[in-house]
Amino acid sequence: MLETLISFSIATLALAISPGPDNIYVLTQSLVNGTKSGIATTAGLISGCIVHTTLLAFGISAIITASDNMFYAIKVLGACYLVYLAYKVYKSDVNISLAENAPKKSYVQLFKTGVIMNLVNPKVMIFFLAFFPGFLWNETENTVIQFYILGITFMVVSFLTFSTIALAAGRISSLLRDSKNMGVVLKWLQILVFVGIAVFILIP
Repeated sequence: MLETLISFSIATLALAISPGPDNIYVLTQSLVNGTKSGIATTAGLISGCIVHTTLLAFGISAIITASDNMFYAIKVLGACYLVYLAYKVYKSDVNISLAENAPKKSYVQLFKTGVIMNLVNPKVMIFFLAFFPGFLWNETENTVIQFYILGITFMVVSFLTFSTIALAAGRISSLLRDSKNMGVVLKWLQILVFVGIAVFILIP
């Protein structure tokens, strides 16, 4: 069991470090709003994994992904939500995101956004279906418990990795506030990230 969990943790770390929509989104939030905002977003993204782990453990994910119509509907819903977020950023004031005393999204709002982004991305569900079963260490033991242990391990490793990204990005965010054009750059970076994730979700 221990060797399996170590191997699983290493694989999870490699995946968390690799550039992807989740860690790029955490990066942009940390650059725009600071470390705490990035960590709040990370907490939301990781919390969504509890739902995916539960669905996987009790076999519901397999049922959902077996239905092409249901799976496609989830993909479209996720893409629409992300495009909506991109639109909200587009309509926002360029200078607001970097102003020191400007209103920002609360940590609760960022947490909720992270949770929803995770849940409406069906590729996370597919990833769990493809990745987790290969690390079950005993076919005779309770698979539900094994899936939950793997799920918790995945969340802990991913949270620590994403939080490190948020910390590093947050450290340089204050320096970026001194740049006159950085507000425009970060605004469009956020828009591109949202739209990019939406496209990523819809690609077969």
